[in-house]
Amino acid sequence: MKQNRLMQERIHRVSVLVRELGYELHPGELSEESYDAGFTTPDGFEADLFIDADSKFLELAYTFTFSGAMADFVRERIEEVMHTLYEFGCYFTIQIADEEIVHTVCSKIYFAGLNYFALKETVRDFRDAVEAQQEIFEINFETETGDAHGNS
Repeated sequence: MKQNRLMQERIHRVSVLVRELGYELHPGELSEESYDAGFTTPDGFEADLFIDADSKFLELAYTFTFSGAMADFVRERIEEVMHTLYEFGCYFTIQIADEEIVHTVCSKIYFAGLNYFALKETVRDFRDAVEAQQEIFEINFETETGDAHGNS
């Protein structure tokens, strides 16, 4: 029961902060152990957020999917990916299957330090990391014109 209340408090807190930043929070999925939802910034940048009942962190994620035929292309860029993500305080996961490669950029923020400005800065660095990945993988991605970093 205590864990359920803590999850509800975290979900509410994150929802309020995401909306205060001017982002649209998409309906999420809640299970007994986790919550995940998507959000969109005013200029069209989209990412996911995750809350795990056993974790003390809010996690942000952005996923790229490549054809399995691009394995060499992706492999050649892994070192640059690691260095770039390190600069932004992010990390990544890669899942490789026969027909696709799933590359996910992640960032975490400790719930104890979660406030408007901390989330704003974390999203800014996370977004910069995602955009750096797009450059590394030569992906053209456009958002609507506007403030790309949520500056106010």
